[in-house]
Amino acid sequence: MELRHLRCFLAVAEELSFARAADRLHMEQSPLSRAIKELEEDLGAQLFARTTRTTRLTRAGELLLAHVPRVFAAVQQARDAAKAGANGCEAQLRIALSDGITPSRLPALLAQCRQEEPDVEFRLYEVPLAQQIKGLQDDLYDVGFAQSDEVGDRLLAEPAWRDPLVVALPAQHDLAALSRIPLDEVLRFPLVLCDPQVCEGHARQVERALRAVDLDPLVLDRVASFDLMMTLVAAGFALGLAGASQLAASRHPGVVARPLAGRSPMLTTYLLRPGRDPSQVLARFVERVAHLDSPEDDGGIVPTRPNTPEEIEP
Repeated sequence: MELRHLRCFLAVAEELSFARAADRLHMEQSPLSRAIKELEEDLGAQLFARTTRTTRLTRAGELLLAHVPRVFAAVQQARDAAKAGANGCEAQLRIALSDGITPSRLPALLAQCRQEEPDVEFRLYEVPLAQQIKGLQDDLYDVGFAQSDEVGDRLLAEPAWRDPLVVALPAQHDLAALSRIPLDEVLRFPLVLCDPQVCEGHARQVERALRAVDLDPLVLDRVASFDLMMTLVAAGFALGLAGASQLAASRHPGVVARPLAGRSPMLTTYLLRPGRDPSQVLARFVERVAHLDSPEDDGGIVPTRPNTPEEIEP
């Protein structure tokens, strides 16, 4: 089995068309078909079931597809590690980010890491939560951040920081006149929320907060990014719910943020890592995270009348 075989397999598996896969790989169909045949002979299994009209994965192909992306990720990380060593780095820390984690606390954290350990390379990977969990288990990542602690027995999930849940609304919305908005008032209007397939942990925490109110929310749409959420809010289609620092980082014109009335629900970001003893580099990183400032230090209170998202303290 060679990497070129796996590259061809991945293209066909994702396109489910030999013609489209050949175009994607900038090659003719004949050598592509030959590469797939060689791979099937090497594995002793048929990977695709083909008719004149369709191409689909067999069960063997589905099982192989579950592993191939991790192979390429490991190869890329090996290249990155070699380049880091050539540039004088003595070690590397691979950090996975999921659930649309806001960068608000990461710049200061990474700047401290860089200052205190200039011989360590810190690499960031934005991946879905399920991929982060699997990658941590398979040693593709050393540590990660996500908004879920449901990660199985092999990983540790430790609270890193907390963010108050706030409302994003158009600047001219009637509710913008309020300094704090009751959640039941928010639920009188359509909502745009994050897609749970993209921001699984974040969506789960928001859903828990909504279940605390005996009203069924009208969800207009579930989107894959906070930028798109802010676009729909600014256009007046719906209200949004997100962490204070996420809204502060978006800086979208036409959107204002308001805290919820009473004790605002908090969104917790967790540091995820394997349960085994950490390396010295990872142990020092975990120690730095433990000393990050968090809104929960002041009771999770955000300013009472922020005029723009950036006025909310992350």
